[in-house]
Amino acid sequence: MDVTSVIDAALDRSVVLGYTRLGSGLRRRWWPADPAPDALLGKRVLVTGASSGIGEAMGRSFADLGASVHLLGRSADKVAGVAAELRRAVPGAEVVEEVCDVSDLDAVRRWAPDFARRVPALHGLVHNAGTITEQRAESPQGHEVQLATHVLGPHLMTELLLDQLTAGPASVVWMSSGGMYSAPLRSEPDQVEYRDGTYQGVQAYARTKRMQVVLAEAWAARLSGTDVKVESMHPGWVGTPGVATHLPTFNRLTGPLLRDSTDGADTAVWLVATRPRSSAPHFWHDRAQRPTSYGWQRDEDPRAVAGFLAYVTDSTGTPPFG
Repeated sequence: MDVTSVIDAALDRSVVLGYTRLGSGLRRRWWPADPAPDALLGKRVLVTGASSGIGEAMGRSFADLGASVHLLGRSADKVAGVAAELRRAVPGAEVVEEVCDVSDLDAVRRWAPDFARRVPALHGLVHNAGTITEQRAESPQGHEVQLATHVLGPHLMTELLLDQLTAGPASVVWMSSGGMYSAPLRSEPDQVEYRDGTYQGVQAYARTKRMQVVLAEAWAARLSGTDVKVESMHPGWVGTPGVATHLPTFNRLTGPLLRDSTDGADTAVWLVATRPRSSAPHFWHDRAQRPTSYGWQRDEDPRAVAGFLAYVTDSTGTPPFG
């Protein structure tokens, strides 16, 4: 193992050093090269949760690389504002405004066919939409809202846009979180929906972020015979509006060390633009694959994985993973 690999592993295990801007600052000295300036010229990329934070920064980065960028959010006004700013920042960029509440499965079913008619081939899809709730809330279909936003809606969207993703071919990236390391996979329905005890919003968030990593790996296996790539990643600790709102103490204590949104978006943009080789479990951070568990943690129980995936496909009315 070379010196940079040792330093990289030490940063990752230290968490504080690796997840903050200190980590990315050091790793830039040895990580893979940036995409070519026109790497995404003539290609189309869809970013969910694009009206603020990492999603907004990602839209700018994709546009800078020449992509036609579809910005998706729940609020038409917010999406329009971000799109207008992006057009000013990158003159000549094609920016398309998309409005859909990813947590509402019926809304996804209404939106996806319209998008498919307009976009025959998609080259990048980043599942970035996210939320944290203080109290347990439910989507219109009765699912815990973080589960619906981070897992069920993105899964359904991927299924409904599969022809477009295959035509690209696309890279599909799930924006997870380093917080997923603290949450083992849950597979019983009451656990998946967080009905098993007192609701804790941050813990529910971590659970769904673990689910995203498992789901992305399942999608990667399902599409292994195609040119579609599927990965998950975590952005490190990023100073976003969501962190400031829902984790004020954490934001106050770590503020000087938090990454900016462009830094947090970097690996997702790099994955879509360069399409590197990836192996299971397809989990990335700072342009390198990372383990999905620490040394003292067990690997995922295959029965739990199967139960969780069955719950996802049953809840969304999509084909089972085989």
